[in-house]
Amino acid sequence: MPVPAPAPLQRSASALEAAVETETETVLDGGPGTGVPGPGGPPAAERGATGPGAGDLTLLVIEDDPAGTFSVPELLDSSHTRVRVRRARNLTEAERLLTDDVHCVLVDLALPGGADGPGPLQQVLRLAARQAVLALTTSDKAEQATEAVRAGAQDHLFRDELDGRLVRRTVRYAVERKRADTAQRKLAESRLRAEENARLERGLLPTPLLQGSPLRFAARYRPGRSRALLGGDFYDTVRTPDGTVHAVIGDVCGHGPDEAALGVELRIAWRALTFAGLCGDELLATLQRVLEHERESEEIFATLCTVDIAPDGGSAELCLAGHPAPVLTREGGPAALLPHETGPALGLLPCSRWPRHRVELGGEWSLMLYTDGLIEGRSGPGERQRLGDEGMLAVVDRQLSAGLGGEALLDSAIAEVRGLNGGDLTDDLAVLLLSGP
Repeated sequence: MPVPAPAPLQRSASALEAAVETETETVLDGGPGTGVPGPGGPPAAERGATGPGAGDLTLLVIEDDPAGTFSVPELLDSSHTRVRVRRARNLTEAERLLTDDVHCVLVDLALPGGADGPGPLQQVLRLAARQAVLALTTSDKAEQATEAVRAGAQDHLFRDELDGRLVRRTVRYAVERKRADTAQRKLAESRLRAEENARLERGLLPTPLLQGSPLRFAARYRPGRSRALLGGDFYDTVRTPDGTVHAVIGDVCGHGPDEAALGVELRIAWRALTFAGLCGDELLATLQRVLEHERESEEIFATLCTVDIAPDGGSAELCLAGHPAPVLTREGGPAALLPHETGPALGLLPCSRWPRHRVELGGEWSLMLYTDGLIEGRSGPGERQRLGDEGMLAVVDRQLSAGLGGEALLDSAIAEVRGLNGGDLTDDLAVLLLSGP
């Protein structure tokens, strides 16, 4: 009795197709009724559609197979995920079918590439930058498959070992691996940007120029934005050749990076104008023009306080543009706000004027300039009332009674203000302390 010849192996497709339903979408034009979704919305691979029960996966197969024998079953498992197949005979056809809902691309490495250009895998990696990519070859070309993975493919399949269950599992793993790689790359890019921003912000923080001055300087800065180094508040201190010490503190409304950048611009402009000899009303009018040219909208404004301390340290001249008045402390006395007159904030009114007020500092003194982040917190845990000027003066008095000064005074005062607020302050905070002579 003759032995029947074995049936040719058809990539295990015929047996699987008899057991489960299959779907193929070898469509070129993507028109109505073709089953090819149109573009729009984020790619399915980025919508998280590959988790359990999240929906089907779409595989684009690129191979020139006249027999059309390549097929993948819609194999349902506990995750209720199917793999749907869309076929393209060449790279030009594949580019038409590579819509946003494609999760994975399987490319036959035997496809011809350009005359002198990249091979099919390189072209697919360029076209399908957001999709997982699988390489298709034969088992006798294992080195070619390894090289494809090294070049950027998520995995490979051997044509003569194809199995519906294997294909579905490989596609799912490849899609998840692509998503993990993309997330890891974005995380690395985010960390790099954060490090670059931190270096930039550290470089933009002021270095006081007080060489030759007997005054002692201390400052603290805390932006309201999470993980930021700079906010809309700014400060600076310089000594000009005549021995005068000039200090500024300001607050750009808002808390974002644009406000922080504008604050840096105003600080740098203040330093340059101060060294050029401008002060008082002339200085603030020029800074207002800078603000008006650099701000994103006409609703942006900035408050400002400038103090010019005489070379002997016995007196100062004060200008306020909508900003809280500094706190003056003398040895043995309570903290008090400097006598002051206030003009409008920069950017609110055109052709404004800012009065310059002379104050006597006395012998040993400390002058604290601050932004409103220090006084806008709560006056106590669970309280609705703001701390305000009076509450802040009481806080400073308690630090002075404890014998604190300089940086220790600032650290302790800020810690107490945070404690009264019941946690971190939401507004930017800058505090500058000058003591002398």
